[in-house]
Order: sequence, then structure tokens, then C-alpha cells
Amino acid sequence: MSSLSKDTVEDIREVFDLFDFWDGRDGDVDAFKTGDMLRCLGYNPTETFVKKNGGTKAMGEKAYKLEEFLPIYESATTLKDTGTFADFKEAFKTFDREGQGFISSAEMRQVLVSLGDRMTDAEVDEILKFTDTREDLEGNIKYEEFIQKIMDGPTN
Repeated sequence: MSSLSKDTVEDIREVFDLFDFWDGRDGDVDAFKTGDMLRCLGYNPTETFVKKNGGTKAMGEKAYKLEEFLPIYESATTLKDTGTFADFKEAFKTFDREGQGFISSAEMRQVLVSLGDRMTDAEVDEILKFTDTREDLEGNIKYEEFIQKIMDGPTN
């Protein structure tokens, strides 16, 4: 039996129904969208967490009914906060040798593709494009602006 409150289940149902609508209103939501549903519900799961909890890499592999998604949501409630602006700023300072608020574009790319929840070069390119992050003439990026744009999220 679920330990979720009635209000919480209703919030989950609203998000689930929206994704179900996009999937064709058959009462199921494709497991490929597990991470997206959790993000809509206020969590920020890593790809590893999503895979461990039934998310799939491709559409059409598996689908969930609401009752099957509720335990996945419950496991997401244990996710830790993924960090604050200050946390990320402190991490980037490690690479700011001159203390001027810049990191080399190449070094930032290397960090993103090799540490933590690793990204592909194409994903890094996409983030830089959508955050409108540009290098200065010396190939550096002002990391505080980059962090703020990431934390602000999409602007559509």
C-alpha cells in the first residue's frame, strides 16, 4: 500500500494524465518518459536513477499505468538535493586558476563529459547552445553566468 497522501497522488495523476494524453490516452505512459515525469513533479533524477527505477533508453520498450508509477515516484522522494548555486560555483572555482571567474571552454567540456552523470559531446553542445554560452577571445567561459542560466532552466 502506498504511503503517499491523497493530494500527492492527485498531483501525480495530473502529470501522469498529461503524459498519457501526449501518448494517445490509452492509460499508459511510456517508460522512456519516467525521468520527464519525475522532473515535472519537482525532482531532478539522474539518468542512472531513472534506469534503476524502470526508465528505458528508447520509446516503446515498456509502459506504466499510474499504479505502477507510484512506487517509482516514492523512491524519488529519497533523492538528495542536487546542489545550489554556491555549490556549483565552488566546484568551478577549482578550475579557475587566476580567480577571475572564468574556466576554459575545453576544460569545462572535459568535466561535463567525464565526471558525475556523464554527458555526450552533443549534449554539451546543446546545453551551450540553449544557454547561449559563448567563449571570450581567449576560449574561456564566465562560469557564474553559465551556472545561473542552467539553474534558471528553460526559458520558453
